Amino acid sequence: MIGAFRFEHGGRTYSCATEKLMTPPEGTWWWFTVSSDSNRYAPFEALASDTPQSIRSRILAYYEHRLWARAQPATQRQQFGRPGKPTARPAPKARAKP
Repeated sequence: MIGAFRFEHGGRTYSCATEKLMTPPEGTWWWFTVSSDSNRYAPFEALASDTPQSIRSRILAYYEHRLWARAQPATQRQQFGRPGKPTARPAPKARAKP
């Protein structure tokens, strides 16, 4: 398995490293940070077949999609919760006997 590495793309510096998780989902995951972002991301599990090029392309695809999703206009979400009380229907009229 490859060790930690850095690369630059689009004016940003990406720092990548693996970290073993002890809580579910257990396993070794790729974590990365971006110089222009204060968050840390773990988008996928580390594989024995990983190379710096494959990790770089996966991270760039993930982060570019994240930036695209952030740039989308906000959508109106459906309100969750209990629906309002239904309106009462008038009681059926009794039929007169002929």
